[in-house]
Amino acid sequence: MLVATPEALASLAAPWAKYYSHSKTAATIVTFLHVAPIVVGGGLAITLDRFTLRIRDDAAARGRHLEEIAFAHKSVVGGLVVATLSGIAMLLADLDTFLGSWIFWAKMLLIVALLANGFAMTRVETRLRTGATDLWGRLRVLSMASLVLWLVITFAGIALVNAG
Repeated sequence: MLVATPEALASLAAPWAKYYSHSKTAATIVTFLHVAPIVVGGGLAITLDRFTLRIRDDAAARGRHLEEIAFAHKSVVGGLVVATLSGIAMLLADLDTFLGSWIFWAKMLLIVALLANGFAMTRVETRLRTGATDLWGRLRVLSMASLVLWLVITFAGIALVNAG
């Protein structure tokens, strides 16, 4: 076991864990609230990453793309918030399994990397919107990293369900 479950946390989570494990409805809703925002937010992010990788030296197209990215960030961040809250609900439903899994901890590190990458992307996008033109290459690298991270995190989530 990688991390022993703190007794106080286990006691606090026990009523939820019992309810979750005996309610197919609760498990279904929480799982949906975990997967759906990843599909929507991650799908939107991957789509925009793909366009970032394809866009070339067309100032008008780049401007429109930056506007689209800025608008989409709200949906992506909202999806990450819902996925995080539902992920916490799943974690609290089975602390021993998740806290003891190296796959869980790897997924958490990947999520931190995704958030750091997203923060870096927003900084570059802001500079591009304010007139910098030499940062498109950096934005492409960050977009590629985003695309890979979304997919690897999805793989880690599936591995976590199947391998524990």
